[in-house]
Amino acid sequence: MKRFWKEVEVALQDGGWGIALDGRPVRTPHRAPLVVTSLALAEAIAAEWREQGETIDPSNMPMTGIANAAIDLASPDPAAFAEPVAAYAATDLFCYRDDRDAMLQAEQVAAWNPLLTWAEARFGIEFVITQGILPVDQPRVTIAALRAAVFAIDPWRMAALTPLVTIGGSLVAGLARIEEAFDAELLWEAVSLDELYQERRWGADAQAQAQRAAHKRDWDNAARFLGLLD
Repeated sequence: MKRFWKEVEVALQDGGWGIALDGRPVRTPHRAPLVVTSLALAEAIAAEWREQGETIDPSNMPMTGIANAAIDLASPDPAAFAEPVAAYAATDLFCYRDDRDAMLQAEQVAAWNPLLTWAEARFGIEFVITQGILPVDQPRVTIAALRAAVFAIDPWRMAALTPLVTIGGSLVAGLARIEEAFDAELLWEAVSLDELYQERRWGADAQAQAQRAAHKRDWDNAARFLGLLD
């Protein structure tokens, strides 16, 4: 789509903050008004529209994209949208330790155990930790408590939680960021630990590095979106 506007403005609209292009309200892909819950987020979205060139590039509009997901996908059916994220309660990355490399396992223990300890204290649960990649059953009460925590999250935060969990493979990491229990960069290092360890040991792979860089951008954008909500 070609750029068709000159001025981008933020204004109160329908109980929130909307973005207007030459006075016309921006709408989501499903044609709902793009109205957000905080002025800071609205200003960030407006900045993305101002910075577009002659052709609109959605990949350069991450705040707009997450807001669209919150409005069009998460809000109409919150439970259905949250279900794929809630499923990670049974398969959290942090519960699976390397069974062949003692040095890697030591790094996993150092980085991951404090995060699991936080989740156990926060939600009143216990995790089963295993070595290797074969699935391990978590206690039913653990899965139930983590799922309940996911379904309690509002659609705006759920839209940002989704990439955090799917990129990192850890619901614990995503919930820790939602609750601001740990810094986003520390959590990124935790979910990337295995890749970074293998890279240090065996050398860098350009394709893997490019993919990790793309994931890091998405991770940072989701974390930024959460910050703009507050």
